[in-house]
Amino acid sequence: MTKHHAENERIKRKYFAYLKETKGNSEPTVDAVAKALARFEYHTKYKDFKVFHFEQAIAFKRHLAEQKGQLSGEKLSKATLHSTLTQLKRFFQWLVWQPGYKSRFQFSDAEYFNLSDKDTRIATAQRDQKAPTLEQVKHVINTMPNGSDIERRNRALIAFTLLTGARDSAIASMKLKHIDIIAGRVNQDAREVKTKFSKTFDTFFFPVGDEIREIVTEWVTYLREEKLWGNDDPLFPATQVICGATRQFEAAGLGKKCWSSATPIRMIFREAFVGAGLPYFNPHSFRNTIVRIGQERCKTPEQFKAWSQNLGHEKVMTTLTSYGEVACQRQGEIIRGLDASQQATQPDVSELARAIAREMRSTGVEMQAR
Repeated sequence: MTKHHAENERIKRKYFAYLKETKGNSEPTVDAVAKALARFEYHTKYKDFKVFHFEQAIAFKRHLAEQKGQLSGEKLSKATLHSTLTQLKRFFQWLVWQPGYKSRFQFSDAEYFNLSDKDTRIATAQRDQKAPTLEQVKHVINTMPNGSDIERRNRALIAFTLLTGARDSAIASMKLKHIDIIAGRVNQDAREVKTKFSKTFDTFFFPVGDEIREIVTEWVTYLREEKLWGNDDPLFPATQVICGATRQFEAAGLGKKCWSSATPIRMIFREAFVGAGLPYFNPHSFRNTIVRIGQERCKTPEQFKAWSQNLGHEKVMTTLTSYGEVACQRQGEIIRGLDASQQATQPDVSELARAIAREMRSTGVEMQAR
């Protein structure tokens, strides 16, 4: 069976360029689009996109709903169905305006990729985001071995993630010059650090415990004073792999280069949490942990704004909508604690209300009287 169609490949390359150059989409986003199109083409036996018909969309939608994930062995989630079909819908809506395709099918034909209203609600529902507690993270760090260079790096890596809330892709690309231990600050310079949306900002160490800061301090001191590494050397170097005496690849300490991706960092996190007898929490979940700590400790709008900026968010609403969900258990505690009979005084919330109103106006959210 043919495994590609020449015309399809050409128009796909044009679409990928369109996404990157005009929409500013990242490589991972474009890769997700390519995967969705590959699934669709495989189902249609690589038919020319010019013969697209809405019945193909209906058939593929039914086919996709029956597919199972390679790792889980279970049917694909509604969220996966929704994202895949949405990518296809956008592609064919773009395609209908391209020369050679305008008269082949109608713009509305792409609407047949839509899921039902019920499935869409399931796919896009906001769910409680799992994140470890501060005590769980500290337990993991305390149980990690600390003998070899690799073990010390792994322990400092998890401590640094908690201390800064930095994303794993940024951590993988950081160098020693980006961290200032004395000032308690990390300069996430987008020219060298792989930050989201290539934003440059400073992160100050979050107040998560002196012992966490001490672990990171000891690691940086070790690299600079004992290994004599300089500013342009990696903060968390990749493992050096050599061919050993048994002619098999084996770890041989640390190499003077950064990781090429964040995958090794996630593997370190998985091994650390499982080794501590806890379920796996990925590096990104630490950002949820930090936001929940901020919700408890910040007493004024200015404090929470600073906490939000420290995560790299330009708007407080980003922190609240993306990470600010109140955990289910904490939600119950708050509601039970709001019994009017237990409230000695009524707090003044006017300042917080005004701050939220200003934030909503700055983000273009309309406020209506009711």
